[in-house]
Amino acid sequence: MIDLGISKLALIGVVALVVIGPEKLPRVARTVGALLGKAQRYVADVKAEVSRSIELDELKKMKESVESAARDVESSVGNATSDFEKSWSEVTAGLETTGDTFDHARHADALSSLGSPVYPVYKHPRKNWRIKQKAMPQWFKARAGIRTQTQSGAARVARFRPRPSKAPR
Repeated sequence: MIDLGISKLALIGVVALVVIGPEKLPRVARTVGALLGKAQRYVADVKAEVSRSIELDELKKMKESVESAARDVESSVGNATSDFEKSWSEVTAGLETTGDTFDHARHADALSSLGSPVYPVYKHPRKNWRIKQKAMPQWFKARAGIRTQTQSGAARVARFRPRPSKAPR
């Protein structure tokens, strides 16, 4: 790189002042500054593009290694599965099978006879929550002190205001 110190920059400025003149020097300095800024942005864009391409190559290599590892795992799982199925078929070859279908009712009866309860499948009631709130009986609301009608603040104050007692004359 060019080593530009303060003394060299001052010499360049003096030469530019003499050659260009004091009237055109500010305009030329702005133009040179704009051109240098564009050049720096261009160099930064090129550097970014090069780094992105390098990262893309690294990601492609990483993707290939992960895919090969996945293929290896898949083949090993497939081999283990086939070995398990083969050993399972050898073990179960001597057992009797009564049929290929599973009778749920017969097994539920057998479980209930053993004493373990059989629970029904949950079914959502599909009730409207407004209807569910109205299901509380009026007598229970009256006994529990639950308000059945809304009352404004002024009406509540008037209701519970102590009544003036009649003074004897």
